[in-house]
Amino acid sequence: MNNQTEFTVADAIVEELVEEGVEVIFGIVSIHNMPIYDAMLRNGKIRMATARGESGAVNMADAYSRATGKIGVVLTSTGAGAGNGAGSLTETWNSGTPLLHITGEADSNYIGTDQRYIHESRDQLKMMEGANKAAYLLKRPKLITPFMQKAIKEAKTVPTGPVTVQIPTNFQATIIPKNNLVAVQAELDTEVKINLPAEVIEKIAAAKRPVIWAGDGVIHSAATEELLTLVEKIQPAVVTSESGKGSIPEEHPLCIGNFAWFPRFEELLRKSDLLISIGVRFRGGETNGWTSPVPENHINIDLNPNAFNRNFDTLYGLVGDAKAVLKEINKALADKEITSDAAYVEEVKAVRDGVRVDLCSTIGPYGDLAAIMNEQLPENTVLVTDVTIPGYTWANKLVDVHEPRNYLYMTGGGIGQGLPMAIGAKVGQPEKPVVLVAGDGGFMVNAGEMITSVQENAPIVVLLFDDGGYGILKYYQEAAYGRQTAVDLVNPDFVMMAKSMGFESEKVRSVDEFKEGLANAIASKKPYMVVVDVEAVGVLEYQDSDEYISSFRPNHG
Repeated sequence: MNNQTEFTVADAIVEELVEEGVEVIFGIVSIHNMPIYDAMLRNGKIRMATARGESGAVNMADAYSRATGKIGVVLTSTGAGAGNGAGSLTETWNSGTPLLHITGEADSNYIGTDQRYIHESRDQLKMMEGANKAAYLLKRPKLITPFMQKAIKEAKTVPTGPVTVQIPTNFQATIIPKNNLVAVQAELDTEVKINLPAEVIEKIAAAKRPVIWAGDGVIHSAATEELLTLVEKIQPAVVTSESGKGSIPEEHPLCIGNFAWFPRFEELLRKSDLLISIGVRFRGGETNGWTSPVPENHINIDLNPNAFNRNFDTLYGLVGDAKAVLKEINKALADKEITSDAAYVEEVKAVRDGVRVDLCSTIGPYGDLAAIMNEQLPENTVLVTDVTIPGYTWANKLVDVHEPRNYLYMTGGGIGQGLPMAIGAKVGQPEKPVVLVAGDGGFMVNAGEMITSVQENAPIVVLLFDDGGYGILKYYQEAAYGRQTAVDLVNPDFVMMAKSMGFESEKVRSVDEFKEGLANAIASKKPYMVVVDVEAVGVLEYQDSDEYISSFRPNHG
């Protein structure tokens, strides 16, 4: 056994990760990161979770971060390995997840020389810069400590996001002095002071038809308690972004939920006299292409100053941590006599019920499936929805999320990332059940990660909706052109495949069978796949606007 005593760049990397509190790293070992893996092994304080592909490894680290609030860390190989992770890094950038991607790079003597060093890319740094918030190349081995500290800080600084660090292969095992880098300048006064304009408090107190739009900023700042205090005080309608699901328990009678683009809510918003948006990006798909009728009296709370007027005009942009700002608002409102309008409260409750009835009237038996999930799933369940018709038409709206960080979805819209996301969430929150809603087409993109769930003792429940192809694209092609191509798929026997991977599995063909299958999956506490035969249960009739459909046809731009 090699009892290494020298201190290397790889050792310094691991020390910084441990100092940051990193407990898990996802990745794949390679000749171009082997010294770092060995340093982790010798250090003994970091769990190494092995994925079957770099794309999945990034997704796992991303989901781990979203589910725990800690920084996610992923370790990949050089060139093709880093490139394999790039697509998933764009998802992480879209979600704003703080993530550190550590990758190798060619020997420092060969970077940019076009000598075809093994795994070489023409410009790996530029590739990583395109997929990340930032990307850095280590140029001097002895500077590894400040280099790592800078990258970690960058990933965690608002706007948060993924940061790639490239460590040339010949640097990783380089022996360096074990010196101490000490930040001697400390914050003497760590108390956050919030200076709220008096007009802001007056506008909140005077509102008769207030609306709160809650985003993942509430979740990132752990501000659920403060949000609930404000809700009880001013009795608003509460709508959430998809990222904000769980920022307020979705069974709350004033929580309309993830229904921002539904006509009933838009009408309520149009008649509102105040909107308070908290940590919301206002994505196009959730605002009907940025046409939501946002009132002029709009107070936006966000830690990122660039959120001001980003997608909708803001009367007051309050730049600060949501928890601290809401706490100060609640304090200022505590002594004010605010009488809520009972009729408005009943109107909000009617909208809450109405949007659900409207949705259920269009999805046939799948409203029953959502009700079964709400009935059977434990309240602390983490729900993951992949990019699939069941995921974004009903599961992301009708399945209630009761706690922050218990809902994950693909913010960038890329298919097939749900499986590794679910595994990463389970590694981060092993005591919580994790349930994935996936479609057959997307699932096969990262299907090999099923064995990672087994190997890493991260049992998840997969609800696989099998319609024999890319269902949404079948619809769009038929609607736009009256014909289809490249959308029908030959699939494996999913039950047999799941069992070969160490999952328990069964196929269901009706609502009653789904109810029994989900109960079996929950009770097993093992990796479990329920394959839903969509043709037998009922093909969901999806419908988009004529305007969007026409955009696929020849046009003048």
